[in-house]
Amino acid sequence: MDKELLIIMPAYNEEKNIGAFLRSLRDAGIFNIADVLVINDGSSDNTSAEAKENGAEIITLIYNLGYGCALQTGYKYAVREGYKYLIQMDGDGQHDVCNIKTIFQALSDPVDAPDIVIGSRFLKNSKSFPVSTAKKIATNFFRAFIWFSTRHEILDTTSGLQGISRAAFLYCSYYNNFVSDFPDANMIIQMLLNNFKVEEVPAVMHEREAGESMHSGLKPILYLFKMVVNTVIVIVREKINSRKKINLKIH
Repeated sequence: MDKELLIIMPAYNEEKNIGAFLRSLRDAGIFNIADVLVINDGSSDNTSAEAKENGAEIITLIYNLGYGCALQTGYKYAVREGYKYLIQMDGDGQHDVCNIKTIFQALSDPVDAPDIVIGSRFLKNSKSFPVSTAKKIATNFFRAFIWFSTRHEILDTTSGLQGISRAAFLYCSYYNNFVSDFPDANMIIQMLLNNFKVEEVPAVMHEREAGESMHSGLKPILYLFKMVVNTVIVIVREKINSRKKINLKIH
């Protein structure tokens, strides 16, 4: 390993998108500054072959384990291989290549580097496609959830575009420290309550050109239900853990 930065991409049935996206990374010179890992989450198409043909390292999960498990697989790989920084991106081409340098610059700030850098669709200078009404409602709901539980303002609570420091992805790589299906606002709250520094930067995003989103059909209803439950569990668990830490210090 001769690079400090690893880019990870969870991918499920993305054969129509991932090859073109990886070629755009190569054209932008990203392969010169970062290694690229695709976590093929039990795809039934040619996702793995497309990724390999276009220069990425591949980890193939035999079964479709879900987005969170694919991400944590990438975190464990980054820990094992000694990377200092990690950027997670979607393999469907929605996250523009220009975001990588923006996030990496913030993540590696020599003076005041955050632990997590979120590529946000809702900051000044961000560029994105219109989001659905349901997505807006969910985003606003979880903004409030994060504010009331941590007193931090996070505008884009569901962005999958994130830069992560070694300390943060090491923490997330441990058993029971990361959720298996929808790691969004719940993980932001968990990291903030554990004193990790979270920062947002403007992001450029595009609409998916092919394939099916993991939030298509009735999935947003399941997503919202699971996120509310998981977020409440995170808040209660971390509050209990913080009290235990205080009691240990006292005694």
